[in-house]
Amino acid sequence: MEINGKDELKLPLLQPLDGVVVTDKKIKTVKFKVGDISCASCATSIESLLLELNGVESVMVSVLQGQAAVKYIPELVTAKAIKEAIEDAGFPVDELPEQKIAVCRLRIKGMACTSCSESVERALSLVDGVKKAVVGLALEEAKVNFDPSITDINHIVEAVEDSGFGAEVINSGNDVNKVHLKLEGISSEEDIYIIQSYLESVQGVNNVEMDLAEKKVTVSYDPDLTGPRSLISCIEKAGQGPNFYHATLYNPPRQRETERQLEIWMYRNQFMWSCLFSIPVFIFSMVLPMLHPYGNWLDLKVHNMLTVGMLLTWILCTPVQFIIGRRFYVGSYHALRRRSANMDVLVALGTNAAYFYSVYIVIKALTSDMFEGKDFFETSTMLISFILLGKYLEVVAKGKTSDALAKLTDLAPDIAHLITLDEDNNVISDREISTQLIQRNDMLKIVPGEKVPVDGIVVDGQSHVNESMITGEARPIAKKPGDKVIGGTVNENGCILVKATHVGSDTALSQIVQLVEAAQLARAPVQKLADQISRFFVPTVVVAALITWLAWFIPGELGIYPRHWIPKGMDKFELALQFGISVLVVACPCALGLATPTAVMVATGKGASLGVLIKGGNALEKAHKVKTVVFDKTGTLTVGKPVVVSAVLFSSFSMEEFCDVTTAAEANSEHPIAKAVVEYAKRLRQKFGPQTEHMTDIKEFEVHPGAGVSGKVGDKLALVGNRRLMQDFNVPIGPNVENHISATENLARTCVLVAIDGKVAGAFAVTDPVKPEAGRVISFLHSMGISTVMITGDNWPTATAIAKEIGIKKLYAETNPLGKADKIKNLQMEGMTVAMVGDGINDSPALVAADVGMAIGAGTDVAIEAADIVLIKSNLEDVITALDLSRKTMSRIRLNYVWALGYNVLAMPVAAGTLFPLAGIRIPPWLAGACMAASSVSVVCSSLLLQYYKKPLHVEEAQAWDVNHNSNSK
Repeated sequence: MEINGKDELKLPLLQPLDGVVVTDKKIKTVKFKVGDISCASCATSIESLLLELNGVESVMVSVLQGQAAVKYIPELVTAKAIKEAIEDAGFPVDELPEQKIAVCRLRIKGMACTSCSESVERALSLVDGVKKAVVGLALEEAKVNFDPSITDINHIVEAVEDSGFGAEVINSGNDVNKVHLKLEGISSEEDIYIIQSYLESVQGVNNVEMDLAEKKVTVSYDPDLTGPRSLISCIEKAGQGPNFYHATLYNPPRQRETERQLEIWMYRNQFMWSCLFSIPVFIFSMVLPMLHPYGNWLDLKVHNMLTVGMLLTWILCTPVQFIIGRRFYVGSYHALRRRSANMDVLVALGTNAAYFYSVYIVIKALTSDMFEGKDFFETSTMLISFILLGKYLEVVAKGKTSDALAKLTDLAPDIAHLITLDEDNNVISDREISTQLIQRNDMLKIVPGEKVPVDGIVVDGQSHVNESMITGEARPIAKKPGDKVIGGTVNENGCILVKATHVGSDTALSQIVQLVEAAQLARAPVQKLADQISRFFVPTVVVAALITWLAWFIPGELGIYPRHWIPKGMDKFELALQFGISVLVVACPCALGLATPTAVMVATGKGASLGVLIKGGNALEKAHKVKTVVFDKTGTLTVGKPVVVSAVLFSSFSMEEFCDVTTAAEANSEHPIAKAVVEYAKRLRQKFGPQTEHMTDIKEFEVHPGAGVSGKVGDKLALVGNRRLMQDFNVPIGPNVENHISATENLARTCVLVAIDGKVAGAFAVTDPVKPEAGRVISFLHSMGISTVMITGDNWPTATAIAKEIGIKKLYAETNPLGKADKIKNLQMEGMTVAMVGDGINDSPALVAADVGMAIGAGTDVAIEAADIVLIKSNLEDVITALDLSRKTMSRIRLNYVWALGYNVLAMPVAAGTLFPLAGIRIPPWLAGACMAASSVSVVCSSLLLQYYKKPLHVEEAQAWDVNHNSNSK
């Protein structure tokens, strides 16, 4: 990247406020394709009809194009209503074109299992105007793509709340860059209106939210047009006369962390309150009756057969059932209203059965002097207590799954040194500011030991920067003027001046965090298993519990099983009821729902910390199946910086003419080899006399993909490229040229031929060094059972030499970009799951065609956009890391499923009493609740073990490979 001129550094960062452009952001434009418009009269009638609609500002109808452009106020009328009005007038609207799609992220509260996330997703999808909605259970977030001309964020939030869940807006698509300011000098609503008006008039401001009570303002803005310091200046300028306004930066508490902490405290407090009641109930019901004579007072009669123990347990149990356990009733109500069922339904059914049967026992004991029965109040209280304990531990564990992401967000420093330069580029001011106040084009000073606050370009000074926290590469990287630096990295030894190029959400660190968040929200295909099971899981459990109760109660009444099977103090009905309740509460849909998303969250976060960005569960799942890895050559297996090592003439052309024609022909090419040739040709030209002041322009310039370039330099036809280009233009290649080409290619060098007016004038020998880790990566992939292929546009001899050097046996050379994609499709047709590793624009078709596309981080934006996995530090070892991490993650997900499904499959029959006749083993309801809670916690803890993942190819192994390789080569 080039540095802008030094004069530009002294230009004002932003235009003065007097020159701001005021726009009415509330007016939107929509275009329709309208049929049957035959004359100007039709157009006039449509215009007059639409102008009668409240909210339509202007209408333009084109008879020739058959289109209508309507400006309207979305608060008063919708695009859908406008479309319907045209149709009602008798004109068909062939299509309502796709409007600009807006995106918002919501935090969803109250989700417990997959059934909940599916309900939220379904509710969002039913909102008119919502194009796509994805809900992440583990992340507790929803990402919604919607048409802002049809619906808005308020309607989307209402839809979530109507489905029984809480929703808060995290951000909308246009407020990713936002600043929070604390206001001083505000005394009335008029002051608020003045400040809001001034801020809304600034070009680049997207949204202004004022809070009079707290005296705060939140501004969403476009960093290309304005910035935080300009907004603060705008507020201060708004104060006139006696009114003096001042604004300072305000950092609101992190919403997610705050809410997570509140949720942890809520469950902890609910569990503690529950224990306050349930422990005495447990002691009165289970402990004291066995400690004679200490528990005899519990058997004292209050009235008829009602004892003190019954009354005390009833009094202590009721607050737990209806106050502390209220959340289960609310959750059940919303679930049943949605015609679905979740864990809350199971808990509510189980505890209500135990509680109300116990109330029935109390009433019978109160009204009868002969009745003897056993209550189950301890079942209800203990069950709720254990479930709350399980939820508390689960929330704590789930909070740890996003630890890696939290560490990434903390990398950026809080403070930066902002400097101002005078006309002679001397520093005239140096002050500390908050990193959040940095604007694009700011000049920043970074002293040794400090972190780089934002992405930028070094304009002065030299240093070494430790980028390990971003790329995982421990070795400090040398930085000089013109080099890029990444926000969050550490300056090691020298003082450097950096010009800010990317701030706010545009920095590499923010982009990484956003990508990981999106990946954690994306649902892996393996999650479909849990989704399908969750649809019928709860109804099946309820039916199983009812069958269990009948299967024990009816045989008991008929005397089929012996009386001594019934525990002391119970009757047949109570025994059957306990078995039925145990089945209800032992089943755990939560463990199934958490099996995949928690593992994906931990894996993507861990991958990001290791320099491997995985774009979601889908990429993870496909990567573990990879059996073939296809590598591009230039920039992937090689360093990507070709160097010309020699040049030779084959005809009577002078070296000066040879160099001048080559430089002119290759100057317009962006190919790395072309740049190396131009640089070498210019240096060579200087040895043979002074170079002409003006480079000869090339006419009729044409790029021939995979072959070279052609064009007219002066009156001569120039061709610069490989053998294929010469053949396409019928340029004869003599024996001496053939021999030179063969000798060059056998040395793993590329031979670039130059032809002038149909004759080969000379050739350049270009080499691109192989990356040092390439050989050991290929060897390790083979040891993993993964085959390797190399595809390149380079010639066969060069490709063969490089493939032989690093150990690749299968290769395709002289292949154009579309040919690379075709080769990958051929491999897929052979039944292979293919990963493609590339770095350039020419690799993007192959990256998309492959099952898994891996882009080198130093590659082009197009390649990175097309890829499923991005290797930040451009090290081939991370190909192994990505594949191995995906295998470990999928193994962990499978283990989670085996545990979650196995637990339910084994626990439900035991809870139903299948072992009771043979071994006397019975799971009381309170113990069943504890088992259910333990199963979800164990699944989350299992996923957390991925945090201890280590790279499979370590430095020691790499060094050992190098030693063995070198000894073998000798």
